[in-house]
Amino acid sequence: MPMAADDIAQLIRAGIPDAEVEITDLAGDGDHYAARVVSASFTGLSRVKQHQAVYTALGDRMGGVLHALQLTTAVPK
Repeated sequence: MPMAADDIAQLIRAGIPDAEVEITDLAGDGDHYAARVVSASFTGLSRVKQHQAVYTALGDRMGGVLHALQLTTAVPK
C-alpha cells in the first residue's frame, strides 16, 4: 500500500522539527514522490548528510512502503 504525501511530510517534520516540507506526487500513483526539505539544521552539512538526515526521519519506510523519493534539501535563505 502506497504512503500518503501527508504521512511522508509528517515523518520528516517529526525527525526534523524545524523543516519546511513540500511533497509532490510525481506520477499520480501515490508511489513516486519528490520532496523539498528546507531546514536550518542542514547548515554546514554536506548534501549527502542532509539527505541522510531525511532518510533517517523516514526510517525503514524508504525502499519499502515508500518506493521512490526524489529529494532536494536546502538551508533557509
